[in-house]
Amino acid sequence: MQHYSDISKNLETSIEAYRTKIAGLTPHELYDPLHYILSSGGKRIRPLLCLVGCDLFNKPYTKAIPAALAIELFHNFSLIHDDILDNAPLRRGKPTVHEKWNTNIAILSGDGMLVNAFEQLALAEKEHVKDLLALFSKTAMEVCEGQQFDMNFESQSQVSVDDYLAMITGKTAVLLGCSLQMGAICAGASKEEQNHLYEFGKHVGIAFQVLDDVLDVYAKDAGKFGKQVGGDIIANKKTWLLLEAFEKADGKQKERLKALLNMPATQATEKVNGVMALYDELGIRELALKEADSHTQNALQHLDLLEVDAEKKNHLRQLALHLLAREV
Repeated sequence: MQHYSDISKNLETSIEAYRTKIAGLTPHELYDPLHYILSSGGKRIRPLLCLVGCDLFNKPYTKAIPAALAIELFHNFSLIHDDILDNAPLRRGKPTVHEKWNTNIAILSGDGMLVNAFEQLALAEKEHVKDLLALFSKTAMEVCEGQQFDMNFESQSQVSVDDYLAMITGKTAVLLGCSLQMGAICAGASKEEQNHLYEFGKHVGIAFQVLDDVLDVYAKDAGKFGKQVGGDIIANKKTWLLLEAFEKADGKQKERLKALLNMPATQATEKVNGVMALYDELGIRELALKEADSHTQNALQHLDLLEVDAEKKNHLRQLALHLLAREV
């Protein structure tokens, strides 16, 4: 990350300029939540990747700042609405927008943030606006589709591992690919180069989500993980691990797994331990790590095919591996 310190500082300056622009605008109920969520932290990985994607082709990364801001605004818009859908009380350790204000305000302020994202895209260099809008709109719909599939899974009795991978690709991974490709578009990269960078980001995103599922069960440090270890098991969430377990289990193991999932909340510890024991029998953790590694290697193959500065390419490789280097 230290290789991108100047880019990160410039990005924060641009986000702060946007926050300053909307501070004090009326109606306050519309604009204050936007300022609030952008002030609540976050790693800014997606907008950073957009700027890095432009810098990779030896063009001034500042050319991609409007696109990077659009991505950050869209991401935060999706968080506001996702928190409503999930009835989540906290985001980044602070009250969610709908909790701090109310649901109607959260919906409208999220809508405003999405409109502002398109407004930022219009500020990109004229010759790139059409391609940026096309990619951004396509990705935005894929994110919405992924979220809907995720909600559908809650009531679906049959969900396959392939279904799950398609869902996380839409909900999480495509925005990483989009971020990098938008930077490449701003740099005037070829369609082939754009595609390789998009696929690199997408597969890093898939690997990240699979590893996140593993961490939910096997995180060594619950504090660093930032979530309740075993929370997905307690909630009967359809993760890569659970779905793979159902596909690999024999008849008796499936019955055990179903019985465990039907345990009451009062037996949460027993439930988590029982599911983990079954995962161990089936080698699910190792299979999940293998799946994540497969996507990581796929991503790196696409990166290797880019004919760009070797040092810059290595910095991006190290950033991706840093994101995926989590204690599982």
